[in-house]
Amino acid sequence: MAIKKYSENKPEINLSGPEGNAFVLLGYAKRYCKELGLSWKEVQKEMTSRDYENLIKVFDNRFGEYVDLVR
Repeated sequence: MAIKKYSENKPEINLSGPEGNAFVLLGYAKRYCKELGLSWKEVQKEMTSRDYENLIKVFDNRFGEYVDLVR
């Protein structure tokens, strides 16, 4: 899982700061979908289907290989 408390060499998103806002995370997800050729509508639907923790989990599952979420 890419949610962690230490750094490697991937970009990081600090969930405790302004980047941790759900709308900001959705914006990042939209950009990553475009860059990776994924369906934004599908990812958006999955991310917004439940609560904030689900949003983070889906983001991590989809993009954890490319970016780290830090609490």
